[in-house]
Amino acid sequence: MSETQTPVEEMSFEQAMAELERVVDQLERGDVALDDSIALYERGAALKKRCEDELKRAEEKVAAITLDASGTPTGTQPLDAG
Repeated sequence: MSETQTPVEEMSFEQAMAELERVVDQLERGDVALDDSIALYERGAALKKRCEDELKRAEEKVAAITLDASGTPTGTQPLDAG
């Protein structure tokens, strides 16, 4: 089983990614009982979604720096998500 039982929705991106890597390693080794493999797969799917959601949230916060003709930053403009 996974080393941590922290609820996925409470994990930071880094925590979720690290645990997802551990889950994948365990599943790839193939030395886990079937029931545990199913539980690991389900946790891995939740961790993957958490990582994707956190990346999307970060992308939405990214701002493009606007520059004037001389290349000096003049401000920011929200990232066009479309």
